[in-house]
Amino acid sequence: MPVVRRDERRPTETPETGIVRRDERRRTETPNAVMTTLASPTLGGATDSMWQVDMRRGQAGPPHTFDTEQVWTVLSGGATVELDGGPATIQPGDTIVIPPGVPRQVRAHPNGLAALVFARAGARAAMLDGTDRGVPDWIA
Repeated sequence: MPVVRRDERRPTETPETGIVRRDERRRTETPNAVMTTLASPTLGGATDSMWQVDMRRGQAGPPHTFDTEQVWTVLSGGATVELDGGPATIQPGDTIVIPPGVPRQVRAHPNGLAALVFARAGARAAMLDGTDRGVPDWIA
């Protein structure tokens, strides 16, 4: 049996291993941000969803809720997150866990925001007036 050094090993692609290549990522632009889907049920066959949010300075999403927890980790820049009326400031390396149903609004700092976000697949968004916005494309 040949000896394989650790640095020569390659991941094995099998039906059980979903590898999403850089050029396969799904990019969704809104007036408030760019969401890049990294994994989801329709991209890589993941059970849950993970995406990157990129916001330019001063951009802000609308006040809204999700029916599931979201976990945000800041890669660069920063943001002020209004949670149910109270502000939370997040900076590179910070992680914020936003409970389901809590009203939130994310506003990028002057140097913008890049963050990784993780949530349950099929998460539904709603506006504060109760309007159901459905499952966003970047989560599906």
